Amino acid sequence: MDRIRIVGGRRLDGIIPISGAKNAALPLMIASLLTEQTLVLENVPRLADVALLQRILGNHGVDIMVGGKRPGETADHGQTLHISAANIVDTTAPYELVSKMRASFWVLAPLVARMGEARVSMPGGCAIGTRPVDLLIMAIARLGAAIEIDSGYVVARAPRGLKGAEIVFPKVTVGGTHTAIMAAALADGTTVIENAAREPEIVDLADCLNKMGARISGAGSRRIVIDGVAKLNGARHTVLPDRIETGTYAMAVAMAGGEILLQNTRVDLLQAPIDVLVRTGVTVTPTNRGIRVARNGGGLEPVEVTTAPFPEFPTDLQAQLMALMTRARGTSHIVETVFENRFMHVQELARLGARIQLDGEKATIEGVERLKGAPVMATDLRASVSLVIAALAAEGETLVNRVYHLDRGFERLEEKLGRCGAAIERLSG
Repeated sequence: MDRIRIVGGRRLDGIIPISGAKNAALPLMIASLLTEQTLVLENVPRLADVALLQRILGNHGVDIMVGGKRPGETADHGQTLHISAANIVDTTAPYELVSKMRASFWVLAPLVARMGEARVSMPGGCAIGTRPVDLLIMAIARLGAAIEIDSGYVVARAPRGLKGAEIVFPKVTVGGTHTAIMAAALADGTTVIENAAREPEIVDLADCLNKMGARISGAGSRRIVIDGVAKLNGARHTVLPDRIETGTYAMAVAMAGGEILLQNTRVDLLQAPIDVLVRTGVTVTPTNRGIRVARNGGGLEPVEVTTAPFPEFPTDLQAQLMALMTRARGTSHIVETVFENRFMHVQELARLGARIQLDGEKATIEGVERLKGAPVMATDLRASVSLVIAALAAEGETLVNRVYHLDRGFERLEEKLGRCGAAIERLSG
């Protein structure tokens, strides 16, 4: 099993290209099931989750061709996928595939919308909390699908098609909003989604579907209106930059010191985390090439942060911020309101010398003068990269185990950091 070895104490200077967003690419790939024509997605990241979803879509009869390299392209350019769901041969998504990635449950929406039926396994447990799918199922039912649970599978049937309806989510749900938009795109009539998620990835999905002929307005607000159409066409769409990767590398340079240009990304995707970084004393400057982040010699100021849905501070950057605050001059507080088990990185950070106390959903971090390298173990995707951030400033060597978690969401992390001066390498076996 691969590990990552890091020797701390090196400044980061240079350029880090930001990849396409995993959390946008996955629903966009799933949306290909809505049309018999080819959907071309550009800037798709090369990640374990993307490869797994290719397998899952292949199980339904979807053909995916990876575009060849063009002149002048490097590994920093995202891949181009040509996705054709012209002939869906199976509307069942089996447990052995769905259990490996929760987002694959979302195939329920386009399959029932286009084919009139779907049988999708319940996704099972998740390391960072319960993450129920009840709101996703509720959205499909509101659009007229008959739903039953059979031997661990959600069976949805709408032989005469889905019907437009009002969907009111009792709480903000990204998965539920993705699901509702995809299903409503082919529903007969108008669908109104109230209390919709506002994440940039929701907007990206709506933009792509509109290129395919959908009629969606209001994406990015709490109220989304979809006028259903009879069929969707193919389209070409570029996946937006990954805001979580952007924030992660911004916190890495804040931790290690130095100056980095985060290339091909946008401030509007993560204004709340940028505001927090500025409060810590880090310099953040938008440019026409991306975002420049610098910390040259100054200490880090403590902050108080509460995670919440977009546009507030994202839960997917909570672990990274906590790692950063272990070196702040004072006491920081982080309140996690999105997932109930998302403090599993605390004990691993403690192995490096961090002082963190937990009280329910609140973490209190007392900044320390130094961290010391040690063997640590990743417990989930975002927790694993928080250990990398801490290791960049720790004295001596840190070995991060279980890095397959990292490979799910960060493309060529050790290469990107290594080119900027980090002493980091992957150890195989």
